[in-house]
Amino acid sequence: MIRTERRGAVFEVTLDRPKANAIDLATSRVMGEAFTEFRDDPALRVAIMTAAGEKFFCPGWDLKAAAAGDAVDGDYGKGGFGGLQELRGLNKPVIAAVNGICCGGGFELALSADIILAADHATFALPEIRSGTVADAASIRLPKRIPYHIAMEMLLTGRWFDAQEAHRWGVVNRILPATELMAAARALADDLAAGPPLVFAAIKEIVREAEDMKFQDAMNRITKSQFETVERLYRSEDQIEGARAFAEKRDPVWKGR
Repeated sequence: MIRTERRGAVFEVTLDRPKANAIDLATSRVMGEAFTEFRDDPALRVAIMTAAGEKFFCPGWDLKAAAAGDAVDGDYGKGGFGGLQELRGLNKPVIAAVNGICCGGGFELALSADIILAADHATFALPEIRSGTVADAASIRLPKRIPYHIAMEMLLTGRWFDAQEAHRWGVVNRILPATELMAAARALADDLAAGPPLVFAAIKEIVREAEDMKFQDAMNRITKSQFETVERLYRSEDQIEGARAFAEKRDPVWKGR
C-alpha cells in the first residue's frame, strides 16, 4: 500500500500499489496517518513523497475501487485525498519525486508538495474533464501557480504534457534522469534537514495564510506577532544562535527550539 522510511531527519513516503499506484479510500487513510506522523514528530524535518516502479507516480483515484463500492465522497482520512493536500498545520518542507505518469489526483498530490522534482520521462495531465468530473484541488491551486490561460487550457482540455513543458511553466523545479531522481531528492532533503526548522515553519505558515490576504494585512500580522510560528521563531534559541553564528563566522547549529 505505502512504505515509509526514516532516514535521520528525513521521512520518505513511497506509494506502492501495483499496477498503477492508484489511491483508494483505505490507502488515502494510511497516507494521512503517515503524513500526520511526519507533521507531529519534532525529530522529522523534511519529507519525500514518491512511488514505486518506473512507469507510474500516481494516476489519482482508483476507479476499480470506485466501481467496487468506494464512494468518491467517502472518508479519505486525515489530510484529505492522499493525506497531504488538506493536512492542517504542516509547517515542514515536502518534496515530491515524480517518477512517471502523474495525472488527476496524483498531479494534485504533487501540487501539494513544496518542491517537485521530475524524472525526464514523467508526464502530467488533469483528465477528469473526460470522465465528467472536476479536478477540484487542481482548479484551486494550478491557476495560482502558473499563468491563468495555461492552467485553464490544462483543466478544460485534460491534455497530456511532458516534464519539459511542466518545467517551462514552473510546475516542476528540476528534471532529472530517472536513475538520478531519488539521489537528487535525498540530497535536497538532507540539505533542507540541516537548515533552520523554525524558519521553515514560519515561511510555510506565512505563505499559506497570506495567499488570500492583502500585502499590508499580512505584514501587519507578522509585525504584531499574530503568526504562531513567527512568534515562536522570534523567541527561540535558534534565532539567537543564528545571529551568534553569523557574528562568529561559523555554521549555526539549529535545535528547533
